[in-house]
Amino acid sequence: MVTSAQALKKYGLPEKEAHMTLWEVPAHLWVAPLPKKIYCNKDMVKPLLSAICELHATKHIKELKTWDGCFNIRKKRGLSSSSLHSWGIAIDVNASTNGLNKEPTLSEGFVKCFTNNGFEWGGTWKRKDGMHMQLASI
Repeated sequence: MVTSAQALKKYGLPEKEAHMTLWEVPAHLWVAPLPKKIYCNKDMVKPLLSAICELHATKHIKELKTWDGCFNIRKKRGLSSSSLHSWGIAIDVNASTNGLNKEPTLSEGFVKCFTNNGFEWGGTWKRKDGMHMQLASI
């Protein structure tokens, strides 16, 4: 699991944003509620593209109800360490039905589209965060 300390060491302070890019989702892959442009870490582009391609190929894209963010400089909810969203290496999806410390509702197939492509899913953590996908390594 990637930690805030590892992200800080690799990318520096989140406020610098030198590691960020405005990625345009390819038109043939875009469907609402995905934003047409995603402000994310440059290291997220390839795995996120692969995950979205797999969502389409497996028809799990229809399970995407809300896009709830990527880049947001903040602390982890209820904790003192910085969220990996602060470096743009995490996303949240379907937040209204996958709240923190709640039983996740994302299907195994949907989750695999991300875990097969370099993401870790918060739905398996002791402190469940079913909406959260983050890079598994940096």
